[in-house]
Amino acid sequence: MSIKENFISLIHRLQNEICAALEEIDGKATFREDRWERPGGGGGISRVIADGNVFEKGGVNTSIVHGELPELMAKQFGVSDAQFMACGVSLVIHPVNPFVPTVHANFRYFELYDEQGNLKDSWFGGGADLTPYYLDEKDGIHFHQTFKDACDPFGKELYPLYKKHCDEYFVNKHRNNEARGIGGIFYDYLRPTEERSAEQLYNFAKANGEALIHAYLPIVKRTKDIPYTTAHKDWQEYRRGRYVEFNLIHDRGTLFGLKTNGRIESILMSLPPRARWEYDYHPEPGGREAELLEYLKPREWAK
Repeated sequence: MSIKENFISLIHRLQNEICAALEEIDGKATFREDRWERPGGGGGISRVIADGNVFEKGGVNTSIVHGELPELMAKQFGVSDAQFMACGVSLVIHPVNPFVPTVHANFRYFELYDEQGNLKDSWFGGGADLTPYYLDEKDGIHFHQTFKDACDPFGKELYPLYKKHCDEYFVNKHRNNEARGIGGIFYDYLRPTEERSAEQLYNFAKANGEALIHAYLPIVKRTKDIPYTTAHKDWQEYRRGRYVEFNLIHDRGTLFGLKTNGRIESILMSLPPRARWEYDYHPEPGGREAELLEYLKPREWAK
């Protein structure tokens, strides 16, 4: 099979496996599935879970779209009359319990063709990051170590590089460069080269996609039954406000979807069901809430 066919098969398998694992740990809610078509070509499968025992809202979406390159992207790439194909799996999971972190991940592949339909360019992108509200340090270590272990077989330099990219990307610049969470890995525009073939890049994306369940679910299992109060929920919703700000102000994928008439329900699936904003709020010094802010700075998690 081609790289495109392999990647499409991969994202559908990941969607099925991740949804099954999340339903099992939730024990109550199941994913609602919507299949949609894109007017310009292609479509996708959106799966959303809500009001569960463990997950308050979440989505695991796949899409395979193709056709004429949108004008916005054509300008960005300096081409005209080009055709494209983009496919990927994207997820955001917002938990009920404030002691369970939110997780986000995305793994995607893009091909660009000339007017005759010949492959002109291709690249991979993706990553995963963790957004806790209360953090036990060992959970941050586990999440990062799992992705380091997935990256290392492809080059020891990759995890530090893509961790740095993640630390620099998931930042609310308008909030004095406050990080959205504790990061993970993030990469984009990984093109085949003499050093790394398209097949090697595919295997790298596959390894990281398969690592997600192992990185996140052990944390969920450990934290989902921790008792919490209304004050804990208030803090969770306050931090979710920061999550919303990043997605609507800075996130490239969200902004691209909004500017190119993407499917709005899939685009805004990443937003939490409830969030709050309080004027000039600062957590009590010395508390667990203030402690979290100290973790929202680049640091070395994995060995």
